[in-house]
Amino acid sequence: MSDTLKKSVEAALNEIKVPGADQSVMEAGLVSAIVVDSGKVGIILELSGRDQAGAEALRTAIESAARAVEGVEEANVIMTAARQAQAAPKGQPVGGKAPPTPTEIPGVKHIVAVASGKGGVGKSTTSINLAVALRDQGLKVGVLDADIFGPSLPMLLGVDDKPDIKNKIIQPIVAHGLKVMSIGFLIDVDQPVVWRGPRVMGATQQLLKDVAWGPLDVLIVDMPPGTGDVQLTMVQQAPLTGAVIVSTPQDLALIDARKGLAMFRKVDVPIMGIIENMSTFHCPHCGEESHIFGHGGAADTAGELGCDFLGGIPLHMSVREHADSGDPIVAAEPDSPVSKAYRAIAAQVSEKLGVSA
Repeated sequence: MSDTLKKSVEAALNEIKVPGADQSVMEAGLVSAIVVDSGKVGIILELSGRDQAGAEALRTAIESAARAVEGVEEANVIMTAARQAQAAPKGQPVGGKAPPTPTEIPGVKHIVAVASGKGGVGKSTTSINLAVALRDQGLKVGVLDADIFGPSLPMLLGVDDKPDIKNKIIQPIVAHGLKVMSIGFLIDVDQPVVWRGPRVMGATQQLLKDVAWGPLDVLIVDMPPGTGDVQLTMVQQAPLTGAVIVSTPQDLALIDARKGLAMFRKVDVPIMGIIENMSTFHCPHCGEESHIFGHGGAADTAGELGCDFLGGIPLHMSVREHADSGDPIVAAEPDSPVSKAYRAIAAQVSEKLGVSA
């Protein structure tokens, strides 16, 4: 049924012409995704470089055409770059000359970026468990999955719902007592995201600014690895209170972690500290402690760079098992050694933020 309805919506949109052109919005490639869920239709529209009035008019026309399709109960268009990405002068990087001034997110007191220089260090798992631990302190917490190319929040929370959109504002999904949002809730899980920089930056800003986040004490932003377009957009658009750097003890991971830390310092975002993930492994059979990836490297790096070492998270099979099942370990096993380590880190973060329930 959903495939048939999707094709009907595609046919309807093929009748909508791009203003000033002979192509339809489908032929011009402006529609990057159509998601159908029980009569609800979400359409992601790429409108970089178009004026605001023209973009809104086109959005309205597309929504009207989609709602007119038999079987469609609700249709909403999400624009990824219509009013976000602005062209920079030739030869100059976007935002290079006059970066936009970060503006407050309504109802959000603090925004904390959880970042790493490279992938595979457990940053997303750390983000969600840190959020749950802060929630358990009685704080109102949200999590933004800012990894456009590899969103992991839906799996980590065991959620595949599609968000409601009211008056052009995306309503965050609520899971484990957290307000959460990810591009993974808006597109098909198996659909690859093949977008250029301006489109990625536009989508990032929309997830940040066009979501009903408030009221929140803390918004945790699970950053993608590296120092690219998403990071640039985030530091330019959001008033980050601080950044937490996640690394494993390996030298290679620590090298990349240094780069991530340096990027935040360059744009005057305070570093709240470094977390060493997969810090040590306790054998479940003999109880022996092993340092599979090394040990203490993150603490040494924190000392060298003049920032706090927030703590180490043990490598344990249950972390992976609960992540795969969509039930964060801090929620599933609140008294486990791993959960206690996350809670100790969360206590430091909330103290640095000066927030309490």
